Amino acid sequence: MLKKIVLATAIFLLAIPSISYGQIKTFKEPPFEFYKVSKGDTFWYIAQRYGLDYKKLMQLNPTIEPTNMHVGEVIRLKASASSPSSFEEQVVQLVNQQRAKAGLKSLTHRADVKNVAQKKAQDMINSNYFSHTSPNYGSPFDMLKTFGISYSYAGENIAKGQKTPQEVMNAWMNSSGHRANILKPEFDAIGVGYYHGAWVQMFIKGR
Repeated sequence: MLKKIVLATAIFLLAIPSISYGQIKTFKEPPFEFYKVSKGDTFWYIAQRYGLDYKKLMQLNPTIEPTNMHVGEVIRLKASASSPSSFEEQVVQLVNQQRAKAGLKSLTHRADVKNVAQKKAQDMINSNYFSHTSPNYGSPFDMLKTFGISYSYAGENIAKGQKTPQEVMNAWMNSSGHRANILKPEFDAIGVGYYHGAWVQMFIKGR
């Protein structure tokens, strides 16, 4: 049974000593590896704020469209930061670590379920909503069936705004409904989607 619990978490940043540069609060260097895009941000503005070269910043984030940056999406500030393109696999690893701690079998990251989760994440951003029920695809159960995935039962976790896989997993694990999906013994497969700050986990027990 799907736990329709919407995850909403506020993100707080520690105050960092800064100097004023015009109207831009600037830092000598980035105090963290990832940055969450706010309204009006550009690569130039972010580079100015964190003492970076904007061309190098763009090179660190080749999948981000400079003229169409989405509020809430995550960009890398340092070369040492993992690429958002690997976020989905990192989430799966963290899920399976939690399941191992509970003595449960690992979930398989199925490509077809991942595809549905990715489309759900994109849909939440492109259609500007945050809900288990999509205005375009309906419920997660409907969506899985639409894409030809057979299952005996399924579940979904969603989140928005967390900057890293560890951050979103912490939020999910601190919510009883989301944790129950992650640690449900019957599930045998997972699909994870990430798109411009929207996170989706889809769980199934295959037939």
